Amino acid sequence: MGSRVRLRGELHVHSTFSDGRDSPDQIILEAINRELDFISITDHDTFKGSLKAARAVNSMNLDIVVIIGAEIRSDEGDLLIYCPETPIDRFPSSALELADYAREHDCIAIPAHPFDIHRKGIGDLVYSYRWDAIEVFNAFSDMFSNRKAQQAAKEMNIPGIAGSDAHVLETIGSALTLVEVNELSAEEIIKSIKKGDVKPLPGRPGPLGVTSTVVWSIKKRFRKKEVLEYESYSYDFYGKI
Repeated sequence: MGSRVRLRGELHVHSTFSDGRDSPDQIILEAINRELDFISITDHDTFKGSLKAARAVNSMNLDIVVIIGAEIRSDEGDLLIYCPETPIDRFPSSALELADYAREHDCIAIPAHPFDIHRKGIGDLVYSYRWDAIEVFNAFSDMFSNRKAQQAAKEMNIPGIAGSDAHVLETIGSALTLVEVNELSAEEIIKSIKKGDVKPLPGRPGPLGVTSTVVWSIKKRFRKKEVLEYESYSYDFYGKI
């Protein structure tokens, strides 16, 4: 067995496959620019972003590991699902059933920002399951929510990770996770998270990251409004015919 290596990575990012501004390819190049060793693109309710990123890394032979991931909305709140290769093929509506199903397929389930009510955390349900890890620091969650998550992980003796919850390139790497591994692979990183060979690196986005996020949030709202108005107009128009 070779000597263990400590890796720096980003475990919570959104791309154009859900509500992020930038494409998986752009995110991968930014992660490499920030000298990250691994990344997971965790789009809402889809693995398409991370699968696209993995294909890009393989085709261009880039020096970064992509962990197949997604942020899945259960009835009780959001879970981050990470898989070594093949993503799970269905999403049970119950958070606990989703976690069990992920484990059955060699994936891991981690409550995202569990005590952040504005980001649909699972709240006290975090105490009802032996999670593989807990997101103890989210770069966009409030201090109180993050502290509650850290306390829960400590009380339950469960590993903690940190993530930026980035929706724009400028905030990637705001909060990172250190992982000690024997080899550079998604499977090894996931195993190390489960074993607790991890350390969250809390951090907040800088002024540029905050500004870019706010601007993108406003643009998303206008786009959504335009779509809704167009759909309403189309319905009225064809209804009159």
